[in-house]
Amino acid sequence: MINSQILVIAGTAATIGFVHTVLGPDHYLPFIVIGRARKWSHLKTLFISFLCGLGHVLSSIVLGFIGIALGIAVFQLEAIESFRGGLAAWLLISFGFAYFIWGLHRALRKKPHKHIHIHADGAKHEHVHSHESAHSHVHEETKKKSLTPWILFTIFVFGPCEPLIPLIMYPAAKHNIAGVVVVSVAFGLTTILTMLAIIAISSWGVSFVHLGRLERYAHALAGAMIFISGLSVQFLGL
Repeated sequence: MINSQILVIAGTAATIGFVHTVLGPDHYLPFIVIGRARKWSHLKTLFISFLCGLGHVLSSIVLGFIGIALGIAVFQLEAIESFRGGLAAWLLISFGFAYFIWGLHRALRKKPHKHIHIHADGAKHEHVHSHESAHSHVHEETKKKSLTPWILFTIFVFGPCEPLIPLIMYPAAKHNIAGVVVVSVAFGLTTILTMLAIIAISSWGVSFVHLGRLERYAHALAGAMIFISGLSVQFLGL
């Protein structure tokens, strides 16, 4: 049965889900910078973001339902969520740092350089080229790209929605499963829609940004920004 108290909690859950998402750069920044660096279409960026957001929310909902079924106290569930949060933050930090190093290595390989050729008649000419663009294999590049969404999805599944557990425990304590569902849907839907809105607007905006000579450092810059967002989550509590 859905009563006025459940509706108030659902409204609170939606508000907290919105604020929780907006204040957490890890919810949207990785998708914006990775999508820009890898030149994903807006549709692909939003689709991957949606799947990661869904995994992010469902992992906490499933944990909450398991806790309710087993009668686990709310402080125990919050301790589990806190551990998951720390793990997800360190995974994001590690991924950002590794992506930065890979992007920097890739950028240095792509640095244009000159070759001088001397012909038998003494004539000389030079040409500029880049090893990365000349010798990369199409199928290998596609295979490498496919790993990034899976890494992001794994990180987001580990990432908890800390405010959700206390919110769903109240209607659960009243033995109102319908209320648990309503509160969970309100929080999850708001979180995912907020993520997608921020990512859609920001991705559209950064698509007009031209880095010029720094374009080859796009992957390194993306990795650095993900690394910083992970640090902000771990040490600033964002």
